[in-house]
Amino acid sequence: MRNYLAFDIETASMVEGDDWRSCRPLGITCAAAMASDNPERPIVWHGMTSEGTPSERMTRSEAQNLVADLRSYQAHGYTLLTWNGAGFDFDVLAEEANNSPACQLLAREHVDMMFQVVCEKGFPIGIDNAAKAMQITGKPEGMSGALAPQMWAEGQFQTVLDYVVQDVRIALQLAEQAEKLHALRWLTRRGQMRTFNIPNGWLTVGEACSLPEPDTSWMKSPLKRGSFVEWMDKA
Repeated sequence: MRNYLAFDIETASMVEGDDWRSCRPLGITCAAAMASDNPERPIVWHGMTSEGTPSERMTRSEAQNLVADLRSYQAHGYTLLTWNGAGFDFDVLAEEANNSPACQLLAREHVDMMFQVVCEKGFPIGIDNAAKAMQITGKPEGMSGALAPQMWAEGQFQTVLDYVVQDVRIALQLAEQAEKLHALRWLTRRGQMRTFNIPNGWLTVGEACSLPEPDTSWMKSPLKRGSFVEWMDKA
């Protein structure tokens, strides 16, 4: 099994609906990571004011330092891990750090579990639905990524930090349990259990992009994998 570093960000701007790209720039309030070899010690990042308190959002320099830290972890043998990082987190980080080349490389070489599901099934699944099926503690009750920007703006910094840490904890536990079982389970909206087999373990985003396109003829509006990673091909 790989030595994973699960990673997630929280944005400063609220997004209405599914078209988050029309709301750019989103800004980053904070980020968290958790390593396979030290799951009891989460790593957190956030912007800092001159008084040493959390700032409204990360500056470009702070976002660039975050990119540098992730590259350092990767260089030391960690495999970065996300849930929808290819289609969101690294795209946002690339803009905030003004460093698309580095973030494109990080995105291609990391494992995005949700993206692999999309590549093989043609549809995404929710991380909470997977956590419930795998009997992993999910997100805090009544808390969501949609609420995090407003809560951060109101000064509820620790609540948001605890939330993003729990997100990376869920991702790490899902990745490791699924690899042991060679399968990821999730619950459908109707409460039915479904299984996504991973006989060869998790793939990097670059590897997942090479998979054959799934049969989505039965779907009304199938998702295309290109919609998640098209930003990675831009100069």
